[in-house]
This record gives sequence, C-alpha cells and structure tokens, in this order.
Amino acid sequence: MPDTTPDTITVESMPSVSSHDRILRSAKRLFARNGYENTSTVAIAREAGTSESQLMKHFGSKQGLLLAIFDRGWAAIMERVQASHRPASPADRLMSMLQAMIIEVDNDPDLKQLMALEARRVRKDNRDVLLSRGYQQFSELVHGLLGEMRDHGHLHPDVNLDAVRAAILGMTEGLLRDQVVAERSECRADYTGDDIRKLLEIMLPALSNHAMPPLKAVSR
Repeated sequence: MPDTTPDTITVESMPSVSSHDRILRSAKRLFARNGYENTSTVAIAREAGTSESQLMKHFGSKQGLLLAIFDRGWAAIMERVQASHRPASPADRLMSMLQAMIIEVDNDPDLKQLMALEARRVRKDNRDVLLSRGYQQFSELVHGLLGEMRDHGHLHPDVNLDAVRAAILGMTEGLLRDQVVAERSECRADYTGDDIRKLLEIMLPALSNHAMPPLKAVSR
C-alpha cells in the first residue's frame, strides 16, 4: 500500500492563510450565495474560522468588508491589464482594459455575482451608495484614455467624456449583470464574454471623429 502520509517538510513550508484573507474569501462566497443583507458578520467569522472581533478589526464593518472585496477584485482586474500586451493606441488600451474586466469576472463567479447585484446599490434609506476605490480608479483610467483619444482626433470633439465613460462602463456592466440575472430567473442572456468583447469592438468606433455615411432611404 502506498504511503499517503503528507510530507512534513512540504506541509510546513506551505504559507498559512491570514485571518484577513480567510474573512475576505468567506464573505465573498457567502455574500454571493445568500446576498449581502442576508449574511451576518457572525456567519462570516464562523466560516472563516475566526472571531467577529477580528472581522471588525480588519474591516470595521460589514460594508467595509464588501468594499474590500470589490477593491481586491478591481486590483485583480488591473493586474491583468498590466500583465497584458500594452497596445500603442489609446483606443486599443481602452479595449484591453474592458476585456480584462470581462475575463476576470468570468473567471471569478462569486465576484461577478457581487459586482452585478451589490455594487453601487443604494443603502441606508437611500442616502448611501457603495462606490469602491478600485472602481473609481478604473473609471478614472477609462476617462483618461478617452481624453487621449479626443486629443489624437480619434474621438468626436463634441462628445462629453463623462457621458462616454458612463455609457461604456454602464453597457459593459449591464451585459454582465444580465448574465447573472438570467442564472437566477427566466430572463434570457444567451451570450458569452467573447460576445461582449465583439460588441464593444463594434460600438467603440462609432464614437470616432470619422463621419458616418448617410443612411439610405428605405423603399416602401
């Protein structure tokens, strides 16, 4: 019979997961499975094998914990952006950023659930909107690339950059959100992350400074 006893040296050399990271992992899993409102800090601490006081020490509150999950998710997206081939043109870099976002959330179903259903949700009697630092940084980078596109004459000078940024991110997030909603309802969202990328590649050139050909009259 083969010896199945774990190698002591290997086990001892494996880095232990900190209580901070265990809490993050457990919270992301429970928030995605049960919803933010239906998940207590006690349940998160219990699954993470730590105490509620440790959770509060690391994150301050349940909302602070959710923000930390989003910030880590956006950090992973930005790592993917940095690791990818850096295209020369601002338009290609913008497309690369959006593609990194699509790939990362597709690879992390729990993060996708939370970004689709919990991000920027209004809370506390309609006075508090959750907005993570990671999302703000990503949004600012998109805005900067749009400014470069306009400076190089690749974006129509009359368009408002804030409106374009909101439209691009809103469309991308909306497509991802419908996929999540479809998994939980009878709504249909029969498309993949690759389909979203192709749609963005079609839509972005429509914002360029090149004149569009006039539409032909439809004969009746």
